[in-house]
Parts: sequence; C-alpha cells; structure tokens
Amino acid sequence: MKHTTTPRHVIFGSGAVGTAVAEALVRQGESVRIVNRSGRADVPDGVEVAAGDAADPAFTTAVAAGAAVVYQALNPPYHRWRQEFPALQAGVLAAAEAAGARMVSMDNVYSYGPPGGRPFTEETPDAATTRKGLLRGRMAQDLLAAHGAGRVEVAIGRASDYFGPRGGAQSNLGDLVFPALLAGRTATVLGDPDQPHTYTFIPDVGEALALLGRHPDAPGRIWHLPNDPRTRTTRELVELAHRATGRPGTARLRRLPTLALYAMGTVNRTVRELIEMRYEFAEPFVVDSSLIGDRLGAVATPVEEAIERTVAAYRGSGR
Repeated sequence: MKHTTTPRHVIFGSGAVGTAVAEALVRQGESVRIVNRSGRADVPDGVEVAAGDAADPAFTTAVAAGAAVVYQALNPPYHRWRQEFPALQAGVLAAAEAAGARMVSMDNVYSYGPPGGRPFTEETPDAATTRKGLLRGRMAQDLLAAHGAGRVEVAIGRASDYFGPRGGAQSNLGDLVFPALLAGRTATVLGDPDQPHTYTFIPDVGEALALLGRHPDAPGRIWHLPNDPRTRTTRELVELAHRATGRPGTARLRRLPTLALYAMGTVNRTVRELIEMRYEFAEPFVVDSSLIGDRLGAVATPVEEAIERTVAAYRGSGR
C-alpha cells in the first residue's frame, strides 16, 4: 500500500459520523484520510479515501502510519455488532498504538441501561440490560484500560440518538420523519413521542470528536458530546421540523405500534435488533453534556437551527 501523503488525521468509517468529523477537520485546515471497505465515499474536497478491512491490524497499522490522531467512527450492521464490532475496534486501537497517535472513539449511551428517572452524566455507572449495551460497555472499558496501561492516548465521545444531515434510517429523527414532513405526509417515530428525549446533532458530533482529537485535557475519559441543554419531546422536535418545511398547520405524527415492530422484526434483522432498545423511548431520556462545555468549550447548535439545517439537507437531497 502506497500513499502520497501522510495525513495528520485518519478516520475509520465514512458514515454520517465519520463524514462529519472529516468536514470539521477540513474546516480547521487539517489533512484527512477516511478509511472504509470500498474506497469510495462522498467526502469534502482534499480528503483521501482508502479501502480496506479495519478488522485487520496489519492493514490499519499501514493505513494510519504517521497519523497524529486516529478516529473510530465505524458502525457495522446493527444485527452484526457482536460479531464485528470488537475486532473493528481492536484494529483501530492497533493502528493508533503503532502510530503513537491519539485514538478518539465514537460511542453511545447504551451501556448505562434504562435511566430510571435520572439524567445520564459521565459518572453514571454502567447498568446495561441489553446485549448491545453490554457490548458497548465492554468496548469502552477495553479502551480505557489501554489508556491506563500507557499503550495509547484514548478519548471517548458518547452521543445520544443522533439526527441531522445523512441521519438516515437508523435515526428516530431521520428517514421516517423528514421526507414525510416535506411531502405533507404523516411522520413515524418509535416509542412515546411525548417523553423528553435527548437527540445529538450530527455536525456537533463531528466538531466535538475533532475537539477531542486536539484538546490536551481530552484523553483518559468519556465525554458526552454536546446537546442542546433544553431537552424537548420527540413530538416537539417533529413540530419544529414541520414548521421548518413551511407547511401550514401542525405536524401529523404516528407512533409505530409495538406489535408492528415485532412483526417487522420477523423479516428485517435491523428492526429486530431495535426491539430491545425500546426502553429509550418509554420514559424521559436525558443526556447531560455540560461537562464537555465547561471543561473543553464545546457548544451545541441550538436545536431550532439544527432542525432547520436538517430539513434543508433532506430537501436538497430530494429524498
């Protein structure tokens, strides 16, 4: 494998998060390489795209040689997490260790388990009740152990359910909401739309992960990526999106029935995996991100602006 440049930043994963990180870094004038399986991705000008298997430490070590920061923004198919995620993380960790680079890892809040009426903070203990939550908890602890052993600098960024440009079908505020609202149809969401629920804006995820890659105080811990401090209900956010479309009246919104979720799960493996995560939308689900603002200066985009930008992105994509 030969590369003509040695970028400071190597991002493993070219999905919504990896692309958002690349965009943030390019705005800061940084050199960036994105790594995925195909070697093809819609990336900002000047970003190199390399193809390979992130579960292969020999490949990851070669493709990240000379990097100052390595980002784990991978997201295997939802139903393949347990089979694929540990090896993918191990491959990225090997690359960071070999390069002497800082590793920034994208994570979520599954490991905390049900909130039980309390906001999540970085001090919330792991109490996962799901297979995916237990897996993500073990993966985070593996990274922190590598940091504690002095093998590699690690910073972990945790987002709540995300939304925004390229949010796609995996986002509860994604493909079942924005295209429907733009077309004047009924939007569909999982769970109780009248429960407060924290959603993290994808561009804020990218900016914050880039910040974790450069801030001297970032390594050695988990950080909640910035969220608007006023937590709305899902219905309130859908209504904001409806207003941003410019259509009159109020948004039409329906909740996907639990029985329908089970029925769809018999033929769709991704939907089947969503069933165990229903608890996220059954009670107030609030993720406190004040720490990253207080200590590192990260600020969330106001949710009204974030919704408007998301509507504009969906409108521009023609979806």
